[in-house]
Amino acid sequence: MYDHVADLPITVESCAFERRERATSSGFDRVTTVVHLSGAGETGSGEDVTYTTEAHDALQDSDALQGADSPLAGEYTVDSFSTALSEADLWPEPSDEERFRHYRRWGFESAALDLALKQADTDLGTALDRQYDPVNFVVSTRLSNADDDTPPTTDRLATLCERYGDLSFKLDPTPSWSDALVDELTDYDVRVLDLKGLYEGTDVDVAADPEFYRRVVDGLPDALVEDPDLTEATRPIFDGREARVTWDVPITGVESIEALPFEPAWLNMKPSRCGTVESVLATIDYCEEHDIDLYGGGQFELGVGRDHIQALASLCYPDGPNDVAPGGYNDPDPDMDLPTSPLTPPAAPSGIGTGFQ
Repeated sequence: MYDHVADLPITVESCAFERRERATSSGFDRVTTVVHLSGAGETGSGEDVTYTTEAHDALQDSDALQGADSPLAGEYTVDSFSTALSEADLWPEPSDEERFRHYRRWGFESAALDLALKQADTDLGTALDRQYDPVNFVVSTRLSNADDDTPPTTDRLATLCERYGDLSFKLDPTPSWSDALVDELTDYDVRVLDLKGLYEGTDVDVAADPEFYRRVVDGLPDALVEDPDLTEATRPIFDGREARVTWDVPITGVESIEALPFEPAWLNMKPSRCGTVESVLATIDYCEEHDIDLYGGGQFELGVGRDHIQALASLCYPDGPNDVAPGGYNDPDPDMDLPTSPLTPPAAPSGIGTGFQ
């Protein structure tokens, strides 16, 4: 697929940043930076989903990349702009984590692709010879806030279903989930259980516990199980169930898939983890060639980045349990008029694609 877009020309005349900020149902305030690249009467946009507010403050306060004097200004192709980004300093202050470099890179890369498509008066679906299909989505939520000591309940799921009808969910289990709670969850359409077993040094780390793993894996037998920590104690739980195991954190491109402990049946596709347009499209190509099913993943995008993950899902894996729900579902108290699954694609897409509803 990359060959279809790599040689698209881009004229970049200026660069600007837009701050986005919003409280979330997971108990933290999310900040992102929307990257705007403009030229030849068009503006392409992408979103940097780095998780530290300080990193966004530093980028937005710096003049090093912004304005008509931006070192990114010039004539490129999609491919040569990516090469220029490899040589550019996108970090006014050093990155806290290596993965954040991929997140910021995707913000600029997706903005450039969006701009190239608009300057060519086309859209990503047309460029890839694919159509935008309706997008199935799940609602990703916790059953309690990270800083809440009360036992988790299904109250939030009940409220969401009461407001919006039948919904499907991606949930983050914790060892505090009791047998009774797991039994209650069988009344809901739980499509993915994110064990978060591969994070290290973050606020969402969940230690591998065989008793906990078995409780949720056995109790919700139809759900995919994302990012288990396969230790000597937990690996036997997945014997014969490898087709239910899916991966998110390790997936940064084709080589990362080939390094997994066994060939996957499912993967969570987050373009921000891959960083470049080339890596994103090569990874999707690889999965299609190897019959690996994909579903889109989100990073609490607050702007155009959410449109982009919806667009990729629409073009490449519309029927998966896509974690690309409209942003309102992440609010502590969602509005009553949110769209329900599946999302309808835009009638007249432009660039990568926006306007799913």
